[in-house]
Amino acid sequence: MRFRTFLLKYGEIGIKGKNRYLFEDALVRQVRLALKDVEGEFQVYKSQARIYVDCSEDYDYEGAVRHLKRVFGLVGICPVLRLEDKGFAQLQADVVSYMEEMYEEKQITFKVEARRARKSYPKNSMEINCDLGEAILEAFPEIRVDVHHPDVLLNVEIRNEIYVYSQTIPGAGGMPVGTNGRATLLLSGGIDSPVAGYMIAKRGVALDAVYFHAPPYTSERAKEKVVDLARIVAGYAGPIRLHVVNFTEIQLYIYDQCPHDELTIIMRRYMMRIAEEFARRNGCLGLITGESIGQVASQTMQSLAATNDVCRLPVYRPLIGFDKQEIVEISEKIGTYETSIQPFEDCCTIFVAKHPVTKPNVEVIRRSEEALQEKIEEMVAQAIDTAEILQVGR
Repeated sequence: MRFRTFLLKYGEIGIKGKNRYLFEDALVRQVRLALKDVEGEFQVYKSQARIYVDCSEDYDYEGAVRHLKRVFGLVGICPVLRLEDKGFAQLQADVVSYMEEMYEEKQITFKVEARRARKSYPKNSMEINCDLGEAILEAFPEIRVDVHHPDVLLNVEIRNEIYVYSQTIPGAGGMPVGTNGRATLLLSGGIDSPVAGYMIAKRGVALDAVYFHAPPYTSERAKEKVVDLARIVAGYAGPIRLHVVNFTEIQLYIYDQCPHDELTIIMRRYMMRIAEEFARRNGCLGLITGESIGQVASQTMQSLAATNDVCRLPVYRPLIGFDKQEIVEISEKIGTYETSIQPFEDCCTIFVAKHPVTKPNVEVIRRSEEALQEKIEEMVAQAIDTAEILQVGR
């Protein structure tokens, strides 16, 4: 069956009260953005607490569904048969035709669930359920009714027009991107940080990102890998402004001046300082990292406290209580895993100490950083001023 309309269902937006229209409007914008690169023409609009997409005759159905499944805020995508009201006898005939075309195998159970939003319609919901069910049973004797656990739940919505559908494709859930501000993601080439960005974006937060590049110790291919990851995340989160920071001189300076067991923590602290400066310039309300308690030496409770010490903006860590396998499963679901495991080192792995401190003392770390005071501020300013800024995604 060739569907020309989608009914899009949202979840928690429905409990937003007087502000609901703001979230609905944001969701409509995100749907339009998601369909921008899909073949065909699409009209996206809201009507009677529903969002609809009308499609041109020659549109790419698979592409439309694929892109809609990435829109945060949608919990269901329903391909619908849209009918003019030509009387109940015609509706019965159209519903029978729908079941005939949709379900070649008729050894199934079904239930009709009608919603009569247009109260002037001559039949109430219960009567519609019974009479349409009777028409289906007469047309297909092998089909059975099951009101508790049907194989097919046939939805019929009586509005200005009539909508018939039985398929609900799961959406991404969450909140429309942009309804909860903007934050800056510290993006590496690993598994964790793209997942962290995805999870915060799912709550309606638009993303910027910062990647710390260390040529010649990291290759141009390592940078391309991070851009690829940003592009995949942008498929869900919308366009991402990616700042590529040359971190080589700062890393070498820290390596020369500071105790080697503290290298990871001190480098991490300067990454956070730089990322926070970009966040402030871009009006972001926080930083996002992919850290999980105890996963590596720089992610113990003491290490996270030492990292937080240099930040004035809040740091959001959506993976903080996840184990690695849980993170891997999400990365596989969103399509970042295969890119993340490509064997191109990022700057974090190049200068790792053989025996890094796992329980750093903040006061000790601050004293170690005093050895950097001669040049570090100038080097940080240069790294910020010379950062390459890329616009990634749709």
